Amino acid sequence: MDISPRYNPKEVEDKWYKFWEEKGFFHAEPNQEKNPFCIVIPPPNVTGILHMGHALNNTIQDILIRFKKMQGFNALWIPGTDHAGIATQNVVEKNLAKEGVSRQDLGREKFLEKVWQWRENYGSTIIQQLKKLGASCDWQRTCFTMDDEYSEAVLKVFVSLYEKGLIYRSNYIINWCPRCQTALSDEEAPYKEIEGKLYYIKYPLKEKNRNYVTVATTRPETMLGDTAVAVNPKDKRYKKLIGKKVILPLMEREMSIIADNMVDMDFGTGAVKVTPAHDPNDYSLGKRHKLEFINIMNPDGTMNENAGKFRNLDRFDCRHKVVDELRELGFLEKIESYTHAVGHCYRCNTIIEPYLSLQWFVKMKPLAKPAIQVVKKGKIKFFPPRWTKIYLSWMENIQDWCISRQIWWGHRLPVYYCRECQVNESQIRNPKFEKGIIVSKVKPDKCPKCGGKDIYQDEDVLDTWFSSWLWPFVTLGWPKLKSEIRSPKSEITDLDYFYPTSVLVTAQEIIFFWVARMIMAGLEFMKDIPFRHVYIHGTVRDLTGKKMSKSLGNIIDPLEIIKDFGADALRFSIISITAVGQDVFLSGEKFKLGRNFCNKIWNATRFIFANVSELTSCNVQLTENNLSFVDRWILSRLQKTIQEVTSALEKYNFNEAASLIYQFFWHEFCDWYIEIVKPIIVTGYQQPATIDRQKETTQFILIKVLETSLRLLHPLVPFITEELWQKVKEKYSNFKEESITMTSWPLCEKELINKQAEKEMEIIQEIIKGVRNIFTEMGVPLDKKMSLIFKSNEKNISFLKENSNCFENILRIESLDFGTEIEKPPFSSSLVVGNIEVYIPLEGIIDFEKEKQRIKEKLKNINTILEGIRIKLNDKNFLSQAPKEVIEKEISKREELIKEKQKWEKYLVELQE
Repeated sequence: MDISPRYNPKEVEDKWYKFWEEKGFFHAEPNQEKNPFCIVIPPPNVTGILHMGHALNNTIQDILIRFKKMQGFNALWIPGTDHAGIATQNVVEKNLAKEGVSRQDLGREKFLEKVWQWRENYGSTIIQQLKKLGASCDWQRTCFTMDDEYSEAVLKVFVSLYEKGLIYRSNYIINWCPRCQTALSDEEAPYKEIEGKLYYIKYPLKEKNRNYVTVATTRPETMLGDTAVAVNPKDKRYKKLIGKKVILPLMEREMSIIADNMVDMDFGTGAVKVTPAHDPNDYSLGKRHKLEFINIMNPDGTMNENAGKFRNLDRFDCRHKVVDELRELGFLEKIESYTHAVGHCYRCNTIIEPYLSLQWFVKMKPLAKPAIQVVKKGKIKFFPPRWTKIYLSWMENIQDWCISRQIWWGHRLPVYYCRECQVNESQIRNPKFEKGIIVSKVKPDKCPKCGGKDIYQDEDVLDTWFSSWLWPFVTLGWPKLKSEIRSPKSEITDLDYFYPTSVLVTAQEIIFFWVARMIMAGLEFMKDIPFRHVYIHGTVRDLTGKKMSKSLGNIIDPLEIIKDFGADALRFSIISITAVGQDVFLSGEKFKLGRNFCNKIWNATRFIFANVSELTSCNVQLTENNLSFVDRWILSRLQKTIQEVTSALEKYNFNEAASLIYQFFWHEFCDWYIEIVKPIIVTGYQQPATIDRQKETTQFILIKVLETSLRLLHPLVPFITEELWQKVKEKYSNFKEESITMTSWPLCEKELINKQAEKEMEIIQEIIKGVRNIFTEMGVPLDKKMSLIFKSNEKNISFLKENSNCFENILRIESLDFGTEIEKPPFSSSLVVGNIEVYIPLEGIIDFEKEKQRIKEKLKNINTILEGIRIKLNDKNFLSQAPKEVIEKEISKREELIKEKQKWEKYLVELQE
């Protein structure tokens, strides 16, 4: 069978992906004769398109699924997408805005119809892109968090938690996005450092024994809602003022000076304004001291009627107006530059507003307690382990979760209100006894309290994460009865068989958004952990360390990389540079690694096919008698590679696995074994008389190593390995499987491990590499043939003679001499490997005078640099002032230069002998 001269991924990838799908190789059903291995995909947003973070995350998952399937596990990878409430609503609203229409113009029902239409047209884009990457998901099981069955589960969970008293409604300071006009959880409002201002404002005292108290604030516009000034009771500066009254500038409101240990005496002046409705710390102070709560802002970030004459101004315009008026009236003491951390909306990057609002919350501490224990006891393990401490720290300090969102796209709260008996919102107590509130999966016909029929549903929807925290078990059929979800092909349900799942692969930024919450939900509703292992991979960044993002213009489109280099090249490259738990620093150049390796695999296979046409059996018996030294070596290295790659994958050391198979296939198999055996298999080489009896064995080993390597490589580079494995099968086949993806993972044949052969081959490799280095450093022309002379004991000389073909086939050899008493010839270079001396005569090969002059120049330059380092390291000022790492770098540089100097001095002596 011919193999085309160049590998073209475009001709291969779509063909084989279609084949895998049509054959149903990705589908899994419960099978009690096999052990399950299950992964649930972190569901990408329905708005999403494939980015490098997705490429990394899904390549890792695909490697695990293909690896475990080949190991004999019943491997299932469950795919799906998340409805992404805020993000999707924003996309659709932007599209409507281009038509001059708002969602309010359409109304809720019509707007949701538009969202569903958008989802039908564009919501599967990322699914198709994942297929381009080679993702072996069970697409028959694709789930969407707004599917009817999924929505049913979400409502059931809400009702269940409410009935247990774990969901409640309360007025509380929440993170509010004025642009998206919705509440955000703490995790959805990440803090970013900004350059701001600290404004010092004078608050006049009502009693004239002191003129004023100065407070410092970064948000002067919120002073319009102040209801107190607070000081620390230990602060001697203000002790006599506690209980006194101040007049709020601009609003002329009388307020008290209160004392509270929460106040930081070192911030600003030590006196702080208290705005209970617009600051989380002030909210706590307001509750504790029974202060008035005054909301001065509308949901869109403009000022409301409580802001007086500043009404309808945008919050930041209001800030400027307030500052100008304070300055004009003499109440502004000073303004300082001030860098501080401010929360931003994770979707639109708008600065969030702490905002007093009536919202729905989940009590998290009762749910967190068992989720802490399962990690402490090792039932769930994090990889790398350092994330365990981070997870536990967050869980042990967990706050209640605000789950209501003021948008239309999402799971609407299963909460209904009876107008006839509803109480004032400020009187709300325990949710189990709230009058006028009905929590139900379906709208009730009448109020169970008073029988009234004037019932309406809450307008809010649930936080997107409230649905995705159920992902590991709802995707497997929960909460239907087992009899309803039993597979027709099995006596056991999907949920019983595949749950708990095996491993979750995710990014560090959603440990708290998603991972921790899934653990809590699994323990609450399944009474079991959702997964056994959590593998946290790093963040994809550019070479400067910046996170890749559209706004920075530093993204690399994975689809463009696939178009230019192929999916396998992308996969292998990104895995090769992904160290466990470390961030990935990426550039377009990095993908050449994978492209070049794929080309090497292709070309090596093509060479073997061109020279192994006479193989009649794929079952040659490998015995000591028919194996050469180099055969024993490559078979031993293959077994060691199988062991090491398997271990690396099982420990989630993906880059190590990639490095091991790369090293074996490219360097050991191609650069060494194939080069050494070429005279045996390639027509035209001058072949020894014994070649015929070696040829069949060599051909068999080439095919054996190639086919085994393709299976080792398959989880990492599935497309090219399928293409080549099918060609191997067709030409030399006794393989029964239809696809490489259905073959078994290579097992180590321990009887083929030969430590002696590996040790001896290391000696030969060291000699050959040493000779090559000398020729390179001495400037020997590439077309020159060399003579080698070996001196050692009789045992070593015998070994070297027996395997002289290793030197002859890799180096350009004119002659080889061996001896136990042989003398070093004049004008020759030398190297020592163990107790073997190797002499390389250079007379007639190089211009001695010219080479001596070149080496003297090198030594002169080295001595100059060494003298500079000596002076620097003897300088007391340098040693006392330079950072430790700078000094260590100089010492290390000195040691390297000394070794370099010794090497060139040796060469110079050899040229003068």
